[in-house]
Amino acid sequence: MDVLSELEGHFPDVQFVRQQTRDDIPTAWIPRDALVPILGHLRRGVPHPFRTLYDLAGIDERIRSDRGDRPESDFTVVYHLLSYERNEDVRLKVPLTSEHPSIPTVTGLWPSANWYERELWDMFGVTVEGHPDLRRILMPPWWEGHPLRKDHPSRATEMGTFSLPPDDDLLYQEALEIGGAAPGDAPSGAAPGSRTMFLNLGPQHPGTHGPLRVILQLQDELIVDAIPDIGFHHRAAEKMGERQTWHTYIPYTDRVDYLSGVLNNLPYLLSVERLAGIEVPPRAQFIRVMMSELFRISSHLVWYGTFAQDLGAITPVFYTFGDRERLMDIVQAVTGGRMHPSWFRIGGVAQDLPEGWQDLVRDFLDYLPPRLREYDRLVMESRVVKARTIGVGEIDKDTAIEWGVTGPNLRACGFEWDLRKKRPYSGYDQFSFDVPTAGRGDCYGRAQVRVEEIRQSLKVIRQCLDNMPPGDHKASHVWATPPGHSRTLHDIETLIDHFLEVSWGIIIPPGEALIPIESSKGNYGYYLVSDGGVSSYRTRIRTPSFPHLQVLPLLCRGLEIPDLIAILGSLDFVMGDVDR
Repeated sequence: MDVLSELEGHFPDVQFVRQQTRDDIPTAWIPRDALVPILGHLRRGVPHPFRTLYDLAGIDERIRSDRGDRPESDFTVVYHLLSYERNEDVRLKVPLTSEHPSIPTVTGLWPSANWYERELWDMFGVTVEGHPDLRRILMPPWWEGHPLRKDHPSRATEMGTFSLPPDDDLLYQEALEIGGAAPGDAPSGAAPGSRTMFLNLGPQHPGTHGPLRVILQLQDELIVDAIPDIGFHHRAAEKMGERQTWHTYIPYTDRVDYLSGVLNNLPYLLSVERLAGIEVPPRAQFIRVMMSELFRISSHLVWYGTFAQDLGAITPVFYTFGDRERLMDIVQAVTGGRMHPSWFRIGGVAQDLPEGWQDLVRDFLDYLPPRLREYDRLVMESRVVKARTIGVGEIDKDTAIEWGVTGPNLRACGFEWDLRKKRPYSGYDQFSFDVPTAGRGDCYGRAQVRVEEIRQSLKVIRQCLDNMPPGDHKASHVWATPPGHSRTLHDIETLIDHFLEVSWGIIIPPGEALIPIESSKGNYGYYLVSDGGVSSYRTRIRTPSFPHLQVLPLLCRGLEIPDLIAILGSLDFVMGDVDR
């Protein structure tokens, strides 16, 4: 029995409106009043419950043309739940009709809903009733409007010249003060008579790895609480996804997790290809896998050096960045770019592999393992590193699952879950590799997992090198590849089609899909809704760093500021990934 049938049997008086989606995730619309009981049943009442709130997002439906037989709504709130025991997802939608919609909070079921519901209010203006701290999260407190509503401008040129009068500047500064315009940001908990203070860490601090502000409440030298303040790096990545055509949005994806290169392209393209019904040729799949694993290594090398630097070791970062430059030489030879090549395409990749690529890859595969053994001695076996990280920032498996932690941070809790194994995509089922895990869920365990992942990525790349299949590097589908030269010499319509698809853009049939991947920092996916146009009607980016940073207060309470720096480094987040 599927999960929706289970729900229909348990709630016979509730009308469930099923919706077929291109990603085959069980999807149904439910009434607002039944939301909390249904979600509570999925969270606690069913066998193998859905313990993870994988994502929570909104959709402005007001100008949508393809409504089908779905319930009438001005705004839709989408709840995506995940059960690891079932290896199954479920997507529930709540239709809201009003210019000022509202919905009850689910923070009592999943604590991770806190930030997601704040984002729902910030971006769509959906009031979340009962939320413990409902205020903006990505936009500044003085922002007017809700950016992901369809009536909000999507280009700076539509908004006029920005000005900041001196009086407003003072008001904006006051809004950032602790206990000022941010109620709930200064929690109590210090012992009577003790010395308590508040300290700003960031938003410009080398230990925060980007523009992140952490408001610390200290009792003497111990952290009583920590409140992450995000949004400084928000760049409207989702809004731009609803403005650009399906093709021209690809370069924007590189800038989300800006350390992972083509790993950003892949989840977006997998969702687009599922919507379009495009099959990617085997050679293109292998090329994608090889380049993705190279960028996984690249991201982990940046993490390795900077993590050691966070702990006081200056030398390793120069070594790991040097190794990364060698890797980038391969990327440049293959794609013509380095950090942000934007090289994957709908249906495959931009070009076939160049002559001599095998030698470049083989040399790197032989070069890196001895370097990793040296780094083990320099960093992982260091008594100082172990003293700073073992037992610091611990989180257990069940707590990590409840907070939506994925990727290396989840596997460090001893949970062997990797989408490349559990739900293979892009041909990963044809590769042999291990899924590293650790036991304690502490800073050292998270480091162990990432270091071993570098070795496993090398193993996958070696298999790509030895088993690269022949064939096309791109699908021959009309939406993916322009007509061939031989056809254009005989058929003028092919030139017309080519012109329209390039200048106007391809039209993807109505539907929705989310095909997540195992990125360098965790589960990463694009939930795309097509209205049958040349652009996505709704682009939702589910990133790993957003839930990972939300769990920070749990990891650092009772510890000291140097421990906080170690924890931040061990989480391996990117602010572009958090703020989008």
